[in-house]
Amino acid sequence: MNKMADFKEKYREYLSLLEEEIRQDWQEIPEEQEMVFSAMQYGLNGGGKRIRPVLCLAVCDLLGGDMKAGARAAYALECIHNYSLIHDDLPCMDNDDLRRGRPTCHKVYPENIALLAGDGLLNHAFALLSDRRAFAGVPPETQLCLLRELAAAAGAYGMIGGQTIDLLSEEEQEISLSLLEQMHRLKTGALIRCAARMGCILAGYTGEEEKIFEKISTFSEKLGLAFQIKDDILDVTGDEQVLGKPIGSDAENEKKTFVSLMGLPAAGQKLKELTEEAVASLADFGEDGWFLRAFAEFLLSRTY
Repeated sequence: MNKMADFKEKYREYLSLLEEEIRQDWQEIPEEQEMVFSAMQYGLNGGGKRIRPVLCLAVCDLLGGDMKAGARAAYALECIHNYSLIHDDLPCMDNDDLRRGRPTCHKVYPENIALLAGDGLLNHAFALLSDRRAFAGVPPETQLCLLRELAAAAGAYGMIGGQTIDLLSEEEQEISLSLLEQMHRLKTGALIRCAARMGCILAGYTGEEEKIFEKISTFSEKLGLAFQIKDDILDVTGDEQVLGKPIGSDAENEKKTFVSLMGLPAAGQKLKELTEEAVASLADFGEDGWFLRAFAEFLLSRTY
């Protein structure tokens, strides 16, 4: 068994489910709104690892959930993620010129159209997730749980809450490590946790009182924080050509990161510990959890 080859093949399988779902959705574009639809597609199809939809599909697959519904849920997650990136890059937020090696949405389209494109993807996510035809194979109450999970993760108690802490902390000279962790558990981690939990929900595990739901939640929480620490490390040690954005931008913009607060060696050690804890939380799944374990290790060693 070639572990890495098997992992890559399975990853591509999940990606193909997602990409087919996206492809089928963009059949007709109204001429009058062509620009905003074009900007939405630009944001949605800008590359990236698609880790949130892949995580959702992997958990759904592991637990025997409906993969057709899983592909639709994964698509909704990717809409939310890319709406947030379009908005994060705007001049009123991070004012970034590059995203994944190409101009950001507001550099290609007028700023007001980029704003509307983000709004469009946000709303489209819930249109996708509430379409009963796509979820005919799951009970209506399961579909409602999916909607609630995504809304909570994307809202003021989740991703938006984390972004708020980030914006307000820019005005502070100092930020504690605990507040930085809280910020990223919300800003980055909430949607990653949501992806895994949506996979659970699709398989019928819908609450914290269920052991499987709890284990997957723990795995994804550790993974989400590890993902952000790795991003902070790559901003110092990465290859600009591989990352698709300037190296050292966090320091240049005086952003507080795990590296700036802990130092590079300690941040690297924290990343390793979180990854090990994430993998350990999958012990009950035995060999069936191989892809999720490989997924955690892939994120630990990634170069972009």
